[in-house]
Amino acid sequence: MSTKLTTMLNIKYPIIQGGMAWVSDGKLAAAVSEAGGAGIIAAGGRNAQWVGEQIRLAKSLTTKPFGVNVQLMASDKEEIMDVICKEKVAFVTLGAGNPIPFFSQLDEAGIKKIPVVPNVKLAKRVQEKGADAIVVEGMEAGGHIGVLTTMALMTQVIPAVDIPVIAAGGFADGRGLVAALAMGASGIQMGTRFLVAEECAVHSNVKHKLIAATDNDSVVTGALHGHAVRGVKNKFTDRFLELERQHTSEEELARLATGTNRLAAIDGDVENGMVQAGQSLLPLTKIEPVKDIIEHIIEEASLVLGAIRKAPNLL
Repeated sequence: MSTKLTTMLNIKYPIIQGGMAWVSDGKLAAAVSEAGGAGIIAAGGRNAQWVGEQIRLAKSLTTKPFGVNVQLMASDKEEIMDVICKEKVAFVTLGAGNPIPFFSQLDEAGIKKIPVVPNVKLAKRVQEKGADAIVVEGMEAGGHIGVLTTMALMTQVIPAVDIPVIAAGGFADGRGLVAALAMGASGIQMGTRFLVAEECAVHSNVKHKLIAATDNDSVVTGALHGHAVRGVKNKFTDRFLELERQHTSEEELARLATGTNRLAAIDGDVENGMVQAGQSLLPLTKIEPVKDIIEHIIEEASLVLGAIRKAPNLL
């Protein structure tokens, strides 16, 4: 399955693993890359030493390309970027800030630059400044989200740029992959789908919480204050949303939310922590190896494409 993205990154399938804070480590990234996609180590919440250790761990587990996600709001982003450039990973995804000041450093290290963009204006700007590809992430995604849906972003961003576009937010199966490619995307990014992978380090309580979730269990906290975060409904989200409706101050809400991602992902408290996950929950039915997840998605995508070819009246 060849696209501009697979050619650029030298990967077999147009699937990138999302950079999930506290979750996406070297083991998961290597597993995704070994299975034909492109794994990502998440630097969010971590220091430069940890990032370097995980890059070296991934290199010990695979010779295939993988990347690192950098949250540009981090106070030590320069130190983290220095480590990434020293280790020379294949690519970097950059979000939550202005990625352009780091482009020349990444170019010198031979690292592909893939910013995460929320709208057409920024997509055009980063392309003009030399981005190699972009990720457009719709509000269906887990974690911090914007205001546009994945479909709206693909509809408006893809025709506006010439570089590869990776669609993110709500993708979990082969049908979604085909839909993104049909829209003109060069690949998809999935995070939530890999949370139930055997190689994923997220606490087992989170995996079982996701498997038990229904299609209506996705909620968004913080939307009233411009800091929207999507996760799975639990005691924490109920309490947070109730306080939002009571017009509780942003400062108090921030104190309530601080540390809740780690509380769920690492400590396993799936009632008082924030279980960050996207809207496509029903495909999460069991804990299985990354290889099986990707192979199933590609097999399903091939079946969908085959069915389309056999039904010309649909076109």
